[in-house]
Amino acid sequence: MLSYFFSLSYPVQAFIACMVTWGITSLGAAIVFFFKKVNKNLLDGMLGLAAGVMIAASFFSLLNPALSLSEELDMIPWLVAFIGFFSGGLLLFIGDKVFPKIINHAKENKSKRALMLVLSITLHNIPEGLAIGVAFGSIAYGIKGATALSALLLAIGIGIQNFPEGTAVSLPLRREGFSRKKAFVIGSLTGVVEPICGLIGALLVLKVRMVLPFLLAFAAGAMIYVVVEELIPESQSNKSKDVMALFTILGFSIMMILDVALG
Repeated sequence: MLSYFFSLSYPVQAFIACMVTWGITSLGAAIVFFFKKVNKNLLDGMLGLAAGVMIAASFFSLLNPALSLSEELDMIPWLVAFIGFFSGGLLLFIGDKVFPKIINHAKENKSKRALMLVLSITLHNIPEGLAIGVAFGSIAYGIKGATALSALLLAIGIGIQNFPEGTAVSLPLRREGFSRKKAFVIGSLTGVVEPICGLIGALLVLKVRMVLPFLLAFAAGAMIYVVVEELIPESQSNKSKDVMALFTILGFSIMMILDVALG
């Protein structure tokens, strides 16, 4: 099955990988049908593990290839990496500041809380889909560090953290008075942007090679912002902070080993 998957075009690979990550978001949202709440230790552990995987992927699968390609294209590697990386984080920072102001116009408190939650998760899913698409699209150029395996591992890491994200949307919506079905649908739809952005990212880098280093660094910056602003703080809200930190270290180590040894 993997051999068939890797024989497909890179945009199709990216789209399929993102469809899987979206499916995992839906699985997380489906928890609302079975539980009123989920074991916090389990969710925090998954978030900690995903944070480590995404940090490692940001360097080994995104920043490192961005630096290598910048050199090949006679660009200034550190400048390209900085502009792309900082822009990725800055865009999400601006989004986090702008969306609450827009939502404040909602009349009902329930609407405000629900909309804020959904938009926040959706906003953070956009660069994740883009990162997967860029990772798959960059394989076409034979850049060091840009391999089908590393792109697949990146998608797996994002998929891991999508499960608790889906749950983090559907359960609060249920508590706000939404029906289980409606809470599941809304929670699932927060991940629909990933396949769309994944396909766009892959197609874009295949068409315009000069923007690839920037896009790789941009995706890395956006992912690190999500990790620092969302995943690590949430996992560290657990009473066993030290154990959650070990999960983050474990996630990074697993991704590093797989990417370096097999990539």
